[in-house]
Amino acid sequence: MTRLLLSVLLGYTLLAVAGHARAATTPQGGTAAPHPDSAAAMKAMAEHEGIWKAVVPPVKMKGAFGSHDPIGLVAGKLIPADCSLNWTNPDTHELYCFSSATSLVYFLDSPQTYLAQARKNWRALRRESGKTR
Repeated sequence: MTRLLLSVLLGYTLLAVAGHARAATTPQGGTAAPHPDSAAAMKAMAEHEGIWKAVVPPVKMKGAFGSHDPIGLVAGKLIPADCSLNWTNPDTHELYCFSSATSLVYFLDSPQTYLAQARKNWRALRRESGKTR
């Protein structure tokens, strides 16, 4: 009985080791990605720090409201945006730029309502600052 148990355990161990070795290679014969806690994985993560940040467009984009965030305008503030986060109105094809993803998501809950308030505040803020554009 002991020999049988040892044989089964040894067989299981060999299968597990062989399975792990197979999992470490890709079907094309290369090696798989390093274990997430390994030094190689940590180095790769450090090299790509900030990968989820928005990418600034290579060409200067010009959005409505002088490329200011519509949600900022709703709050009565001029918050400049670089148009890396933007939305195009499907009805008017106007481009609106946002300073953060949170602002964009919040805006998308009710875009027409926020645009009406942003337009009203944009006119008022431009009058206050003396700009006629």
